Amino acid sequence: MAVDLVVCVATELEGALLRGRVPFLRTGVGAVNAAHALTRFLEREGALAVVVCGVGGAYPGAGLAIGDVVSAEEECYGDLGADSPEGFLDMKALGLPVVDGPAPLHNSLPMQLFPVARRARFVTVNTCTGRLDVARSLAARTGGAVESMEGAAIAHVAHLHGVPAGEVRGISNLAGDRDRRAWRLREAAAAAQEALLAWLATR
Repeated sequence: MAVDLVVCVATELEGALLRGRVPFLRTGVGAVNAAHALTRFLEREGALAVVVCGVGGAYPGAGLAIGDVVSAEEECYGDLGADSPEGFLDMKALGLPVVDGPAPLHNSLPMQLFPVARRARFVTVNTCTGRLDVARSLAARTGGAVESMEGAAIAHVAHLHGVPAGEVRGISNLAGDRDRRAWRLREAAAAAQEALLAWLATR
């Protein structure tokens, strides 16, 4: 029998407070691990809804601070496409939808569940941003506010299975020149999980 909702986390830290309280799936880091783990779970167990919970970096100008918790309004594959002398070409520019159909989806994937009121556009990348110029470029190109490595893959798989999806992340760092001394991974992970648990208590 399908569970009402499964929570996807990439790492043990991002699911530590959820253990024994909600069904959760530790996917591993990155889009391929996330897509593989969720696909296997949905085919084996089934779920009526999926929510990603974890940490993320905030892009410059997003108006987010370390410790903030935010839901994904939509997810975006930030580096899926092609480079060119004219600049980056996303999947829409290439004419290649990632989900085909009457209303094809390209790099952007809408979300349906919002565990916290504050919403922003999230961006999934394969290489986490470690330079300020790259962070500014990605934010400008995608309109994104929060960066991670799994969200779009989870949203993609959920969409293919006809399952509503949501995502909540605590801001652990500001995306820019890489400086791990300023990161607050543990605090951000706890804040996201606490917000998710509070939302689940109202469902």
